[in-house]
Amino acid sequence: MRVPEQGVRSSGPALSARQPRAIHSALTVLEAVAELGAGATARELSARLALPRATTYRLLNLLVEDEYLVRTPDLSGFALGAKVAQLAAAVSPPRVPTAARALIADARLAMRGGIHVVGFADHRLHLVDEDPDFPLSDPVRLAREPERFALGLLLLVASGDTAPAATASAAELAALGGIRRTDGATPGYGCLAVPLRDADGAIAGGLAFSGPRHRIDDGEALVARLAPIAEQLAPFVT
Repeated sequence: MRVPEQGVRSSGPALSARQPRAIHSALTVLEAVAELGAGATARELSARLALPRATTYRLLNLLVEDEYLVRTPDLSGFALGAKVAQLAAAVSPPRVPTAARALIADARLAMRGGIHVVGFADHRLHLVDEDPDFPLSDPVRLAREPERFALGLLLLVASGDTAPAATASAAELAALGGIRRTDGATPGYGCLAVPLRDADGAIAGGLAFSGPRHRIDDGEALVARLAPIAEQLAPFVT
């Protein structure tokens, strides 16, 4: 029996000798389903991976339970599930259509500041098109502390968050048509976001301008310029 090193505290349950191998086997099952395509059967996967049938069924059931796989409608096979799609989207954001890229490029040329496009899904913000010349000041902080950024506040409003910051932002959105943040991560700068709405009128993303604080303070002028762009852009990215 191995004795833990003195002074080292475990932060969670230790992996048993079998667990890393089981994790590897589960990942190879996912890879095999991706290669074989939707409808891959347990028999095909067992033969392809040289795994015992019982082990294959156990792994498949676990992956279905955790939504990494789904059963096909006739229940005879398996396909990649929602969790895999979420991981893929996180690594490779959706491509912006050519027409939308042209609108964004024109906005950046005209506005002389950072223009960013984001989408909202599952109460999370994902970048659709970040301005390469004026990148976001702190994307990690935006994800962790959304209330410090106009885009994050817009996400909270879209998610129905009842926090005071989101409530105040909802009021500003109703009055101004956009949300401002001038005391965020970068002193002297700020951001303003207007919503991108889907066909039902729900907030599905945001179009944001980032720049010097004095330009953000003139929120009505910025909203007047951004809102028509957002309206044209929304059908392409929501």
